[in-house]
Amino acid sequence: MKLSEFQRLIEAIYYERDAARGLPGTYLWFAEEVGELTRALRRGQREELEGEFADVLAWLATMASMAGVDLEEAARKKYGRGCPRCSATPCAC
Repeated sequence: MKLSEFQRLIEAIYYERDAARGLPGTYLWFAEEVGELTRALRRGQREELEGEFADVLAWLATMASMAGVDLEEAARKKYGRGCPRCSATPCAC
């Protein structure tokens, strides 16, 4: 699944509820998920890590949609030519 497809899927599932909560409230949920990812990283359990990475990506996607940002396009613009600063891959900064 492409990142843009994932973002549209998350919009279809959650956008109305997340938009009603607003971007500041949705950001708080995102921050909580990042904390859960941190705990999963400390534990090192593969299944838990996969779920937490997916949750963080889903919350990031919904916030991007609320802000009118296409994540795939934004990533391509910023990182499509390598490091945004030196343009090298891997980074040579």
